[in-house]
Amino acid sequence: MKKKHYIAAAILALLLSQNIAAQKTFNEVSYSPKATTFKLNAPSKPTLRLYDAGRGGKAYKKIKMQQSGENVWTTTVSGDLQGKFYTFDIGKGETPGVFAKAVGMNGGRGAVIDMKSTNPTGWESDQRLTTKSPADLVIYEMHHRDFSIDASSGLVHKGKFLALTEKKAIDHLTSLGINAVHILPSYDYASVDESKPDVPQYNWGYDPLNYNVPEGSYSYDAGVPARRINEFKQMVQALHKAGIRVILDVVYNHTFNVEGGNFHRTFPKAYYRYKTDGTVSDGSACGNETASDKPLMRQFMLESMKYWVEEYHIDGFRVDLMGIHDIETMNLIRKELSAIDPNIFIYGEGWSAGTCAYPVEKLAMKANMKQIPGVAAFSDDIRDALRGPFSDDKQTAFLGGLPGHEESIKAGIAGMIAHPQVDYSKVNYSKEPYALEPTQMISYVSCHDDMCLVDRLKASVPEAAYDMDELIRLDLLAQTAVFTSQGVPFMLSGEEMLRDKKGVHNSFNSPDEINRLDWNNLQTYPQVFDYYKGLIHLRKNHPAFRLGSAELVRKHLEFLPTQDCIVGFRLKNNAGGDKWKNIYVILNGSRDFKTVNLPMGKYTIVGSNGVINEAGLGEMEGGEVMVDGQSALILHD
Repeated sequence: MKKKHYIAAAILALLLSQNIAAQKTFNEVSYSPKATTFKLNAPSKPTLRLYDAGRGGKAYKKIKMQQSGENVWTTTVSGDLQGKFYTFDIGKGETPGVFAKAVGMNGGRGAVIDMKSTNPTGWESDQRLTTKSPADLVIYEMHHRDFSIDASSGLVHKGKFLALTEKKAIDHLTSLGINAVHILPSYDYASVDESKPDVPQYNWGYDPLNYNVPEGSYSYDAGVPARRINEFKQMVQALHKAGIRVILDVVYNHTFNVEGGNFHRTFPKAYYRYKTDGTVSDGSACGNETASDKPLMRQFMLESMKYWVEEYHIDGFRVDLMGIHDIETMNLIRKELSAIDPNIFIYGEGWSAGTCAYPVEKLAMKANMKQIPGVAAFSDDIRDALRGPFSDDKQTAFLGGLPGHEESIKAGIAGMIAHPQVDYSKVNYSKEPYALEPTQMISYVSCHDDMCLVDRLKASVPEAAYDMDELIRLDLLAQTAVFTSQGVPFMLSGEEMLRDKKGVHNSFNSPDEINRLDWNNLQTYPQVFDYYKGLIHLRKNHPAFRLGSAELVRKHLEFLPTQDCIVGFRLKNNAGGDKWKNIYVILNGSRDFKTVNLPMGKYTIVGSNGVINEAGLGEMEGGEVMVDGQSALILHD
């Protein structure tokens, strides 16, 4: 018996040691003042080049690295290399490697720095925020340049990480009530020339170059490797102090290019999927797709996300085109991040942009989310049921008074779980529940992709294009569905200001005049901000809207008998310990008054005609209740 225990202990120790070693697969630079060790995973002997500058000039030293394991090469350089730059080369072109943690301008060379020197004052006491349930999150998706670049913002650090450290920015976010900021790609991306900071340049950033370094154009000096890191950390620190989580948008599904990219230049074919004819598969519709099912890519994703969590205190990740990644990898990511901090939230797009060179049943598609507990997916079901399909900007749905979308909205209200009153055969896309828990669903009606809500309403509802009152009514109605859903609510930055993008569908590289937020709209349309704020605080103040459990949702969420273009529901019996016994929400997408039957009794109105007031807007009796057209009615007894 003792012998068996001994053997078991030995095996466990071996597995643990292998796991620890695996976590250091991409530790490409280990710095100390006395010496720096370089390591690279590559199929052939690399040459290490050392430079004095981040760009230009010749290498002052070239070193042939030595093999230290299968496809692993190392070399140690004596002396203090802090402030020097490096590249690796296996004959495919120079590269900073795949896991550079600091780079020079435009990311062509890695930088040797002491990461501790990048920490702002007080960084050691900064920590991720705790979350009782993902249902408590209110996510605000933003692009750094959109948010602060316009003069109307009044912000000093326009287009920079540091804008989110300014009091005005923080006050705006906390007043609105959001508690998580989803920042569009903020790693080092390829499409903006960092050497021209005075030339207006715009890109969303979905073209990865160096995955584990902050983007230089959002820093005041991209040529100083430590500065972008320090400023990013200052941003995280300021948001955490304000009670706001930081969610990083990560794009592991493709790279800016293949042959010129770091993956190919370090280990050709180890990171990408290929078709049977030998050409690169393109499930991303961006020219390539990575292979999370292959050992190096899988380990890269694991180590990269853990690095952002540990070095930058990131609270969560939005996984771009998550449907390209395999289920096993996403489950490993969930497991390893939970071991660090179970509060870390992971969600993504449960689709690809093209056909992948991998079996679809093994991919992290929305339809497969039941196999990935603890990871959420965007619900295009509720999005398109509200505003119309992604494929046709001019086609309307519930918000345009078009019947037939009620069941899809009900599914979204329930959090895309199984519910006895939701008939999934009538849901637009998901013909069966995709979520085990409501927190596996992201509830939204707009994001950076596609038209923003105002532009979509103008394009699909003709009257909204010229009638501002109707436009605002529909906008507020849409967000009422989003924020009263049992899923995790998500909104695009600037919707609270009634932002538009001049009708541009895909503004990924449109100029600032298209993408920027016009902060003057806060004065022009104060009722919009007030409604969003009231709606968000209503959700945060009332646990009935964020039950977080499929069992509780089925117990307390009851849909009301309604007619076309009406969705009504009750959160009953002090749901989630709510102080209000029964909460009723009725959404009317029709232009006409509609009636809904409520049990007899006296009700307090807290939301009506574009106004939210938890203290009450008046009272009404039960029975046949009238609901204004293109409006939401919220009341309780």
